[in-house]
Amino acid sequence: MFDRPAVMAIINVTPDSFYDQSRNLTSNHIAESARRAVDEGADIIDIGGYSSRPGADNVAEDEELDRLARGLEAVRKVAPSIPVSVDTFRSEVARKCISELGADIINDISGGNLDQEMFDTVAALRVPYILMHMHGTPETMQSMTDYPQGVTAGVIAELAPKLEKLALLGVNDVIVDPGFGFAKTLEQNYRLLHDLEAFAMLGRPVLVGVSRKSMVTRLLGIKPEDALNATTVLNTIAIERGASILRVHDVRAARETVHIISCLHNA
Repeated sequence: MFDRPAVMAIINVTPDSFYDQSRNLTSNHIAESARRAVDEGADIIDIGGYSSRPGADNVAEDEELDRLARGLEAVRKVAPSIPVSVDTFRSEVARKCISELGADIINDISGGNLDQEMFDTVAALRVPYILMHMHGTPETMQSMTDYPQGVTAGVIAELAPKLEKLALLGVNDVIVDPGFGFAKTLEQNYRLLHDLEAFAMLGRPVLVGVSRKSMVTRLLGIKPEDALNATTVLNTIAIERGASILRVHDVRAARETVHIISCLHNA
């Protein structure tokens, strides 16, 4: 996709995202966030209308679509050419966002688990697809952290047949996301990061989303608003271990990280 690790900017159109400074509830706020992300060097903007934090409440499909429509309209006004992904596990929401509202990429936190029509929808739409690993739902996922063969082997074993199924449907433009924080304990998150190079066996770009998450805040006893420095450390490790895309709240810090590592590798 890019000749260096890409930076994906998070824009949440939700009232209950775990990091309150990422919440954008009005069109003006969304547009301002999008403009800042582009100015700071974002390669992709990811818009979410359904909070996927642990224990998050369910959001009705119509409400999710309304939020995403508002987000896409505002982003497109200030950033008409940047690739935009929609963070949704619902195939009909994904279809409308791509075919009617101008989105370019589907980012599915459930990896097709929560909507059996998602893979067929992606194939019909012929768009890039982010295949993330998760067990259960946001409400239940943190009670589903059992990986008998180990978390890394377990996650890869669950993603691999999905990639095969997508390929049979003609979907080859797939990005894999190990799902940091989704049905993973604190220790499992760090094992996944330690083993990130193993995901190269899947033959797809790897997206890492650790920005200000509980694997930082719980470990260090801090709040999400204080977690930028630690997030940058994790993003640095992720790039060094093969990440192709960083999904972040803080674009400038991530772009600087990418630039420094690129200079180091080219020295």
